[in-house]
Amino acid sequence: MASATEQLAKNMSFEAFGKAKELQQRILFTLGILVAYRLGTYLPIPGIDPAQFAIMFQQQQSGILGNLNMFAGGAIERMGIFALNVMPYISASIIMQLMTTASPSLERLKKEGETGRQQINQYTRYLTVLFALVQSFGISQGLQEARMDGMSSIFFTISTVVTMTGGTLLLMWMGEQVTSRGVGNGISLIIFAGIVAELPRAIFNLVTSSYSGTMSFPFVAGILLMAIAMIVFIVFIERSQRRILIQYPKRQQGNQMQQGQTSFLPLKLNTAGVIPPIFASSLLLLPATIANFTMGADGSAPAGILGTVVALLGPGQIGFILLYALMIIFFAFFYTSIVFNPEETADNLRKYGGFVPGIRPGKRTAEYLDFVLTRLTVIGAAYLTFICLLPEILRAQVPSIPFYLGGTSLLIVVSVTMDTVTQIQSHLVAHQYEGMIKKSRLGGKKR
Repeated sequence: MASATEQLAKNMSFEAFGKAKELQQRILFTLGILVAYRLGTYLPIPGIDPAQFAIMFQQQQSGILGNLNMFAGGAIERMGIFALNVMPYISASIIMQLMTTASPSLERLKKEGETGRQQINQYTRYLTVLFALVQSFGISQGLQEARMDGMSSIFFTISTVVTMTGGTLLLMWMGEQVTSRGVGNGISLIIFAGIVAELPRAIFNLVTSSYSGTMSFPFVAGILLMAIAMIVFIVFIERSQRRILIQYPKRQQGNQMQQGQTSFLPLKLNTAGVIPPIFASSLLLLPATIANFTMGADGSAPAGILGTVVALLGPGQIGFILLYALMIIFFAFFYTSIVFNPEETADNLRKYGGFVPGIRPGKRTAEYLDFVLTRLTVIGAAYLTFICLLPEILRAQVPSIPFYLGGTSLLIVVSVTMDTVTQIQSHLVAHQYEGMIKKSRLGGKKR
């Protein structure tokens, strides 16, 4: 028998959406923020010579810059004010989450509730400013060959650092506003908007390459079919769950004896979601981006350590593939341990009288949940590694395949779309419940 929530979800229609005024305002606010973000990607940083930079980008677009340009929504190609995108914020979030598990003081701060989380978020913002300053300074030094004639090097460096750091902080603020006043996760939606905005052009260029003779038509059709198959596979895995049976015994409430109830504890096959590929990509792009911007004007790789970084961490290289796989697996287990705590879940079940059939409440339940979650995480990490590395291996053989058809981009698009639709459905369900309460004879508000 379907629950009340499932019945309400089935009864949803455009009429119900038309009555949900608050949801409409949230969606319009989210779309307005995303449109402002897209406009910002077309505003170039001051002092850049578009012709000179176009030559530099053309020489390096098949490497790290092309991958970074995918997350920036084309802002790198145009060297817009949002060229850094939210990658410094993501890197800062990674560091803070690692420090939260390693530092007892930060761990205590995290357990303080909303106040502690706000303090940790403030530390994350400070760290974001530091990362943005370092990255923008490195990029400004690499762009010296592309600055306009007559502009001093010092003024160009200062203006570039201030503009790119300010753009990152503005995006961070916009993402937080979407999360609190819009629909969906703001930071994920900003990355999602950048990929989706450039995806049609990537598909068009791929199709036209079959007519120009650069790639054969069967090969292009195979790439598009592979992308569709990956989308279907991603949807299937993201909706897969391992349901653990939870039973509640009979209990007396007032003068009535309530019968025992049965429910399920759903554990997603991919509990970490899209976070591991984003974290891994941001860390891999951090050193390699600076190295690429220090290349010579003729596109020659820098010497020394930076040259080795460029050689090993280029997309399709064996070092990039191995390090990318290891980081995805690590962040899959790490982020799952943050999202789901077996001991805390077991304690909550024991407080409310729930238990897993055949498992003793308390420590044994926590061990059982940890065992199940570990096996699920192994499958989820293998799935993420396969989805993200298969296109990278193909791109190593055929560099002309667009980054926007890669596993990471498709995973982000599909996951963020599903999460946003789920949040919209939850808002509609809450609105329908609210309407039912108003129509009932409880009359709480009237009294």
